[in-house]
Amino acid sequence: MLGAEMRKRSPDMSGYVTGIGQPLVEFIEVSQMKINQVAELVGITSKNIRFYEDQGLIRPGRDPQNGYRDYTLEDAEQLSRIKLLRQLGISCDNIRMLQSGELEFDRCMEEHMARLDQEGENIGHMKAMCRLLSDEVDDISEINASVYLDKMKELEKGGVRFMNIRMSDVNKRRTGSILAALAVIALVSLLIAAILWADSEDPAPRGVIALLLIIFGGIIVGVVIALKQRLDEVKKGEIDEASKY
Repeated sequence: MLGAEMRKRSPDMSGYVTGIGQPLVEFIEVSQMKINQVAELVGITSKNIRFYEDQGLIRPGRDPQNGYRDYTLEDAEQLSRIKLLRQLGISCDNIRMLQSGELEFDRCMEEHMARLDQEGENIGHMKAMCRLLSDEVDDISEINASVYLDKMKELEKGGVRFMNIRMSDVNKRRTGSILAALAVIALVSLLIAAILWADSEDPAPRGVIALLLIIFGGIIVGVVIALKQRLDEVKKGEIDEASKY
């Protein structure tokens, strides 16, 4: 559902809402929307929507004439549900399992509340450590870091987490991207080696061999460029920005 603030529609969306607190699909007279229109309607960005498409959480149709994405009212409702769950901290993986029926909604909520309880305890320990530092230290140069790190290590043995979870996710994305790129490069390299071996056994026209080498070499270069762009996105936090809802 979308809020009452959507009762008035702009002309380019060709619709209106006649009720408050009712499903959007019952009131807005719209057939298809472009990404900027549905982004405005739901209250997220186009980048958010593309991120959720990449995550497999929404699959809009395509205009057969120009190939552009077309979003229906059902897509807008789906995005609203995703936005709600993401604002509550539900992971994209769990949302995907909820959509497929692999995860029951009650179980998802119970597990998430348990995680929130644990995070609350972790935050309490971090606040206590900050309070201790504030009471015992007047200047950063006076911090005996090893003493406090040892205390934190003892707490971590009991299940407390002080690490930056977001940074952990960033490291996972970086590692996953590198491994995927290396796998593609290794596969293409094997193909190149196979081509050269076959050519040594049964020589083919030089032009054909050169063309194949150029194609496969271009694939490797493209993968390297794509990997660099991906790592830059991760480093700049663009992925986190897109997934914040």
